[in-house]
Amino acid sequence: MLREKIAYYLDDLETPIGEAITIAIALLVLLSSGIFVAQTYELPNSLRHVLDIIDNGILATFTLEYLLRFWCAEKKLKYFFSLYAIIDLVAILPFFLGVSDIKFIRILRSFRILRLIRLLSKKSLLGRFVNEDRLIFTRILFTLFAIIFVYSGLIYQIEHTSNPKGFHTFLDAFYFSVVTMTTVGFGDVIPTSQAGRLLTVLMVLTGIALIPVQLGELFKKLVKTSTQVETPCFDCGLSTHDVDAKFCKVCGAKLIPASCPIDAVKN
Repeated sequence: MLREKIAYYLDDLETPIGEAITIAIALLVLLSSGIFVAQTYELPNSLRHVLDIIDNGILATFTLEYLLRFWCAEKKLKYFFSLYAIIDLVAILPFFLGVSDIKFIRILRSFRILRLIRLLSKKSLLGRFVNEDRLIFTRILFTLFAIIFVYSGLIYQIEHTSNPKGFHTFLDAFYFSVVTMTTVGFGDVIPTSQAGRLLTVLMVLTGIALIPVQLGELFKKLVKTSTQVETPCFDCGLSTHDVDAKFCKVCGAKLIPASCPIDAVKN
């Protein structure tokens, strides 16, 4: 009974408790990512120590969440190899390997941003139910940002030690990732290590394969949205429809024009 209740609230998006858990996890992911970026800059030792304590607390929370999800899963092996579980595991590997400052541990921290994928489900955005077009629009933008963020974290951790002038902070790595993945390639910042050059090749290939597709989908959504108007469906909640639509494209209910009183419409 307890297991089912915990599993319900971990994935629930409608009740206040489930929504609070969802928003809390999202905020912890963003805070953890912010700490990761901040620690690439020169900070006082006292502030860096405080950030380490906060980050370790977030890591412990993520670990507890992962263990609870694993405990609640009916098919544990299937859950273990699922996409979400693998992302969660990568994000908390420092806990299992020992909280230390070795490069392998620090590289994994940039993957925590991917945990937000779980919160961009097919029907909701961080626990808030929105129309399909807005959700797809947000998912495309986040996918682009998350990929660039992860690559920036990886190239920073790989190149910072051997090339501190070119990759001094996370912003330098983020700039390099953007100009590389968009195939602009100014050449003012270049990797010097073999691992950094190999990662750069992967970044270019990812940019060529993924960014045009994502931007194409985004452009199609923008064009589609420009031909639609705000005509909410009072049955399923879809807020936008084609200008000449008389019935909802999702549930088939009759649409009520904004200028028409609801009571005046007869089904």
